[in-house]
Amino acid sequence: MTEQTQAATPAKPIDAKVLAKKFRITVEEAQAILDEYGSDKKAAEKAARRIAA
Repeated sequence: MTEQTQAATPAKPIDAKVLAKKFRITVEEAQAILDEYGSDKKAAEKAARRIAA
């Protein structure tokens, strides 16, 4: 048996405009989230959902 390993592709940086549009929040709010969570997309989207609700 041969083992094949797949290298994880690096995630694209999240854009504040895209995050704002996706969750219907302001670009300023989206940028503040990205400043806090950086490139952690899962955490940033979770924070955006909290603001949008």
